[in-house]
Amino acid sequence: MLSLAEAKKLTYGTVLLVEAAGKGERWKVNGMPKTWKRSPERVRVPIKHGLYAYGYLTEDNLFLFTLLQED
Repeated sequence: MLSLAEAKKLTYGTVLLVEAAGKGERWKVNGMPKTWKRSPERVRVPIKHGLYAYGYLTEDNLFLFTLLQED
């Protein structure tokens, strides 16, 4: 599970793993995290999967993502 502090430190190209329905999907950070001074508990990170699937990593869906451990 990804924490809020880890999400704020993500950089372009970082690979995240989502365990959904028994299969792991790889999502890639596609931009810089956006944070708010008045709401430090908020974060919005653009992510992409494949060629056409784009989305945002937010404080509401952090529990779905983990950092991919490269061996």
